[in-house]
Amino acid sequence: MTYNILLLPGDGIGPEVLEETRRVLGWYSANRNLAFATREDLVGGCAYEAHGAPATDAMMKKALAADAVLFGAVGGPKWDKLPFHQKPEQGLLRLRGDLGLFANLRPALCFEALKDASSLKPEIVSGLDILIVRELTGGVYFGKPKEITDLPDGQKRAVDTQVYTTGEIERIARVAFELARLRGNRVASADKSNVMVTGVLWREAVTRVHDKEFPDVALSHILADNCAMQLVRNPKQFDVIVTDNLFGDVLSDEAAQLTGSIGMLPSASLGAKGADGRQPALYEPIHGSAPDIAGKGLANPIATILSLAMCLRYSFGRVEDATLLEKAVERVLAEGYRTGDIMQPGMTKVGTAAMTDAILKALDKLSA
Repeated sequence: MTYNILLLPGDGIGPEVLEETRRVLGWYSANRNLAFATREDLVGGCAYEAHGAPATDAMMKKALAADAVLFGAVGGPKWDKLPFHQKPEQGLLRLRGDLGLFANLRPALCFEALKDASSLKPEIVSGLDILIVRELTGGVYFGKPKEITDLPDGQKRAVDTQVYTTGEIERIARVAFELARLRGNRVASADKSNVMVTGVLWREAVTRVHDKEFPDVALSHILADNCAMQLVRNPKQFDVIVTDNLFGDVLSDEAAQLTGSIGMLPSASLGAKGADGRQPALYEPIHGSAPDIAGKGLANPIATILSLAMCLRYSFGRVEDATLLEKAVERVLAEGYRTGDIMQPGMTKVGTAAMTDAILKALDKLSA
């Protein structure tokens, strides 16, 4: 079987880290009886430069036809003064919206070799394994109206609208409960039901899905600001955290930093399965475009490579191959290889390509 993949490198370090992922795809093609047909297109600032828009209809057509999309990063100060609807990040939002990618899975896993690289004490993060399930196509990022208007007294008024329906909340809750059954069987639902009516609805809908469909899973509710504090105080109390678009964006970045570097963690964005069984999916590192180091060969490719591992697991059903890649990354870290963002005393500092070289060698050893 040939898997059709659309590569969207984007801006900043996106092209560099996605090129390393392409090398790993090549290894799997040569060594694991996998066939990939890849296409490439522009998204973000580079798409604006070429086409005057951060995402084109032609690119979206390719994305809709692909079995999976591998994404790099978008944005940078070069485009900060563009009108809001033309900013690079709007390309990613269009992908999420048009593909119906409502479920964002963001793991926060602390590799044992990196427990000393975290800003928290090693005993706090050692063994950390959290999965944040973020609702991705609703909430304040997509709600209408979203506008800035002029007021009669000369001031301006900005409005972002937080909107959720019962159906949107229920479907993301089901994803969280189903994944929890494969892990520690615990879900913490984070909301702001004390001050937001969307939070009240969120808590009601999550509770209803739990009681009717997943009573075997332990469910707890937590206010999102308290969740942020608890992630720093005692992160290992969590297994799966399910939350809305805005809180998920913030909490997942916080959880990422607990692991030592935001450059270490992947993500998967999944849509609903169609009648033919196909499921739209986009895989991306959760770090940004890091324009300050773009083109210098310094970027950490691990988050993007681990995003490929998630693709192998969730889109292609190749669990063994996904686990192999994760073990290769773990071995390389245990051997002391470090990019600058995770560098520690006594370790071997390497650049983007050299880190991938080490991972490919580890794949050779593990599959021998």
